[in-house]
Amino acid sequence: MKKVNHEKLNISAIICAAGKGSRALLEQNKVLAIMPNGKSVLQNALFPFEKCEQVNEIIITASESDFDEITNIAKELTTPSKVVLGGSTRTQSVINALNECAGEWVLIHDGARPFLTESAVNECIEALLTHKSAVLCAPCTDTVISLNQQGLIEDSSRKNKLLAQTPQCFFKEDIIFALSQIKKSEEFTDEAGVYCKYIGKPYPVVTNQENKKLTNPNDFNFNGNLRVGTGFDLHTLVEGRKLILGGIEIPHSKGLLGHSDADVLTHAIMDAILSALSLRDIGYHFSDKDEQFKNISSMVLLQKVVEMMSERGYRLNNLSAVIMAQKPKLSPHIENITLSLATALSVDKSAIGITCTTTEKIGLIGREEGIAVNAFCSLIATK
Repeated sequence: MKKVNHEKLNISAIICAAGKGSRALLEQNKVLAIMPNGKSVLQNALFPFEKCEQVNEIIITASESDFDEITNIAKELTTPSKVVLGGSTRTQSVINALNECAGEWVLIHDGARPFLTESAVNECIEALLTHKSAVLCAPCTDTVISLNQQGLIEDSSRKNKLLAQTPQCFFKEDIIFALSQIKKSEEFTDEAGVYCKYIGKPYPVVTNQENKKLTNPNDFNFNGNLRVGTGFDLHTLVEGRKLILGGIEIPHSKGLLGHSDADVLTHAIMDAILSALSLRDIGYHFSDKDEQFKNISSMVLLQKVVEMMSERGYRLNNLSAVIMAQKPKLSPHIENITLSLATALSVDKSAIGITCTTTEKIGLIGREEGIAVNAFCSLIATK
């Protein structure tokens, strides 16, 4: 296997956006539909590649009818980019893009998958450089049925089965060769199948993060799949405790009192998410009478709430919180707090808004006796 110098990577991302998306029953290409964050499906799909420092260029395929609009979207990118005319099939579109790639390695992604995260892209790149191939996959929760030639069930199982997603990542010369070998009688639904037949067994990168492909009309009913929640928490300040906010330790002479680490910001966020899901509050799920939660990091508890959210078919759309504290001055720490929460919630930091205020020395907060937080969130359905 070829050894790669990580300091001299040359990676191209190909974003497939040349389809029509007729099954979505929209009046336009589905990748141009606007999502609740005000950006198109395609812009959201591009975002994690734009943020990934190891991606050197982005190639976007477009149909003739959408070429100008997608070119305007590409102009907003800071990563060097190019829009190429797609073909009559996905395979031909990918070949057209590969012919324009300068990279030695390629990441091929569906423009209709807007929920991909930067961390998932990085995982794929690490696997690609180690195994020379990588295909992002999701666990198979439903049983998969195989039919015989008569159309009857021959086998049903989910053991050793995954759901193929994108990005699908390869050494460029390998995937170009594999695509060139396709016979007219053969049909492939993705590049992984072609690679598997003509090169070797691609490496699966399994993720539990939502990476749904938008396909059917209900997938675009964004507003109908939205939930909102609110949370509030207050803890008193005492000596001899660390001050933790959003998983970040803040230098101060006092810390917050509580059964766990008393991270008042994270507690309010957890309550907001639980409220949106109609799942009561954190005291119900993580009782302060339970010794297993004594001094526990609230970020661990937040991860449990994120799992509850995912299990019920939702993900965080955006989060807003105001921290009320007379002291210490928190503005220098907001960037680190935001990044910490974004990582824990598997969203980009732009989906999180944290503000700070004092109470002008009024009340227990003004007397520096405690810190309070109001948090609001919106969740969007993933199923």
